[in-house]
Amino acid sequence: MKDTLSVKLAVVFLAVFSVIMSSVYVVNQAQQAIVLQFGEPVRVVNEPGLKFKVPFIQNVVFYEARLLNLDPPAQEVVLNDKKRLDVDSFTRYKIVDPLKFYQTVRTEYQARSKLEEIVNSSLRKILGRVTLTELLSEQRTKIMSDISATVKRDAEAIGVNVADVRIRRADLPIEVMQAINARMKAERERDAKEFRAMGQQEAQNIRAKADKEATIIVAEAEKQAQITRGEGDREAVNLWTQTVGQDAEFYDFYRSLEAYKNSLSDSSTSLVLSPDSEFFKFFKENSLK
Repeated sequence: MKDTLSVKLAVVFLAVFSVIMSSVYVVNQAQQAIVLQFGEPVRVVNEPGLKFKVPFIQNVVFYEARLLNLDPPAQEVVLNDKKRLDVDSFTRYKIVDPLKFYQTVRTEYQARSKLEEIVNSSLRKILGRVTLTELLSEQRTKIMSDISATVKRDAEAIGVNVADVRIRRADLPIEVMQAINARMKAERERDAKEFRAMGQQEAQNIRAKADKEATIIVAEAEKQAQITRGEGDREAVNLWTQTVGQDAEFYDFYRSLEAYKNSLSDSSTSLVLSPDSEFFKFFKENSLK
C-alpha cells in the first residue's frame, strides 16, 4: 500500500510540475513574443520577464527584438544608360510589429526571404532610373535615400522597420570589365604610338635644324677663311711688291731658294742640268765667294 501511495504521489507531483512548467515561460530582453491559442494569436508580449499562459492550450512564439542584418548575394542591375552593375548591398532591420510579422511571414527565415525580394526590387527600380555617371556623382546620397525610403515603405507590410540600406560595392560584370580593360589598353597603345611618332618627328626636326645650322656655320667659317686667306695673300703680295721694289736681287735669291726646295725635296727626283744653267746661278756665285 505504501509503495502504491508513493507512486501515486510521484505521478501527481509530476503532473502538477508539468502543468506549472507548461504555464510558465520567460521572455528575455532581446526577445518579444506572441501567445498563440490553437494557432491563433491572442496577445503580444514586449516586456521581458516571467510570464504565464494556459498550459497545453496556448504556446509561445519568440522573435528577436534587436537589429538584424540582411546580406543578400550580389545581383546584376541594369542602369538607365544600359550599363550593367553587380550590386552588393546590406540591410539592417528590426521586427517592430510581431503580430503583423506572424500573420504575414510567420518565421524569421521567411521574413529574410521576403525582405531580400523587397530590397532587390527597390534596387532594380531606383537604379534603373539613373545613369552610371549620376550614381558616381554627388547624387549618390539622394539615390541611396530613395532606395531606403522605398524599402522601408514596403517592409512595413510585414511588420519590419528597416533602419538602413547601403550599397557595399557596385562593380561592372567581369566580361564588361575585361572589355573595358582591353579598350583602355588599346587606347594607351594608340597614345603611345602617337607620342613616339611625335617624338620621332620632333627629333627629325631638331636634327634637320642642327644640320642646317652646322652647314651655315661651316659655310660662314669657310667664307671667313677665304676672306682671311685673300687678305693674307693680298698682304703677302703687297709685302713682296714692296720687297722687290726695295731689293730686286734679294727677291731673285728667295725665289731661287723656293725653287731649290720644291725641286730637291723629293729624293727620288732626278734633274739633269748643265753646270752653266741659270738654275745654279747662286751656287756658283756663293762658291766663287
